[in-house]
Amino acid sequence: MSQEIYAAEPEATRRTAGEAESSRASRGWWDRNADDYQSDHGGFLGDDRFVWGPEGLDEAEAGLLGPAESLKGLDVLEIGAGAAQCSRWLAAQGARPVALDLSHRQLQHALRIGEGIPLVEADAGVLPFRDGSFDLACSAYGAVPFVADPVQVFREVHRVLRPGGRWVFSVTHPVRWAFPDEPGPEGLSVAASYFDRTPYVEQDEQGEAVYVEHHRTLGDRVRDVVAGGFRLADLVEPEWPAWNNQEWGGWSPLRGNLIPGTAIFVCVRD
Repeated sequence: MSQEIYAAEPEATRRTAGEAESSRASRGWWDRNADDYQSDHGGFLGDDRFVWGPEGLDEAEAGLLGPAESLKGLDVLEIGAGAAQCSRWLAAQGARPVALDLSHRQLQHALRIGEGIPLVEADAGVLPFRDGSFDLACSAYGAVPFVADPVQVFREVHRVLRPGGRWVFSVTHPVRWAFPDEPGPEGLSVAASYFDRTPYVEQDEQGEAVYVEHHRTLGDRVRDVVAGGFRLADLVEPEWPAWNNQEWGGWSPLRGNLIPGTAIFVCVRD
């Protein structure tokens, strides 16, 4: 008689997690979940659309990297690119994007959608590029929320950017950490301290982290940007648009109309 073995559900907790553990957990989680992620959200993300977050703010509309017509001929690094949807949009504007991700499986999805975009599998904290290789860098919910040392990432981005280059990245709005990650009414009541920076960790039966996400307050993020060598030019908090009726994890029209869900930092390397 065969015996089926069921993997135990990871335990959710709040505890410290260093850079090595966070990186290892992120690589494993995205390799295991890339198929489901692209299946669930690929329709919303499109194959060649640049979306900054679940609200659906399009770079074509927002112009946070600059007017679309100004992107032609620019070298652009996308960090935490996933299936490189944003990079494809950039290429369609005449830019020369490079899509970087920690997850091999995510980059396989980039190849599945279409070739033509240079893909690099690497850690955002140790970018494998020469100084001054890029005119722009961007990240839509990629890498930054999952690293223990965001300043190291920002310093690396600063190093590979040319003077005057922009670094634009989006993350979960820090205020969301005080609320349950639920799309319904239960996600509208404060349940934790906004000031508790202890990482959210999912761990297996051996106590090994299989998913890690790091919380920084809004002030922390600003200070990290400055410590990384950048000037903060803008902080965008997208409002939930009337056309968007989807739920994506804890993001929903109900919550989106009441509390911010995404923060986008527009940074300049002077």
